[in-house]
Amino acid sequence: MRLAEDFSLDLHRPLPYNSAFTKRKGSTTPMGFFITFEGIEGCGKSTQVRLAAEHLSHAGYEVVATREPGGCPIADAIRAILLDARNNAMVPMTELLLYAAARSQHVAEVIEPALAAGKVVLCDRFTDSTLCYQGFGRKLDRELIARLNTLAAGAIRPDLTLLMDCPVETGLARAMARINAGNAAREERFEQESLLFHERIREGFLSLAAAEPARFVVLDGSRGIEETAALVMKAILPRLPAPQSGS
Repeated sequence: MRLAEDFSLDLHRPLPYNSAFTKRKGSTTPMGFFITFEGIEGCGKSTQVRLAAEHLSHAGYEVVATREPGGCPIADAIRAILLDARNNAMVPMTELLLYAAARSQHVAEVIEPALAAGKVVLCDRFTDSTLCYQGFGRKLDRELIARLNTLAAGAIRPDLTLLMDCPVETGLARAMARINAGNAAREERFEQESLLFHERIREGFLSLAAAEPARFVVLDGSRGIEETAALVMKAILPRLPAPQSGS
């Protein structure tokens, strides 16, 4: 397998995915629409995924809301390893490969079938997070990360990415408050990293957004939940066709 040749690509060059509600050859079923939500820890994206799913479902769209890492049993098991603060001996390359493995399963089991069925897929994190966390944050080779993203996701690429941007201090304070208030497993391995690490991640997201303005919409994640939700829908709805009849 000639990885260096077959998967040499520009980080920001669009992948050959049939986008946004185009029909597959010989099929009357339109392809779905893939929306990803990105940002630093505590930016509010998970809440906005839930609210957007509710709004779009009420508007008549078939919606699948999912997350990374996770989204299906195998990927959820990998998520538990990745986010457990007790796994602080994990080296960056192991972390990167685990994310790729979880994504490969998630795409095959959840995202690709939903898009093929004409559904709107909302995903809390996707390939941009890997570039920012493992590339900008961990300082791993970004070209290698891009190749792994392509191997794991194939031709699946977001049609729209909503970047919830907020100051690092604001996001981390929110994230730790959420963790401390919850009764579930403490998924805080990244929250324990330095402020500088998170600043690099934020800068990474903003640089990706600047490089692909047609795909990214940058929103102020420090605003209130309802105000942000209104801005999210303002960004999404003009890009979607009317819901299919019978949906």
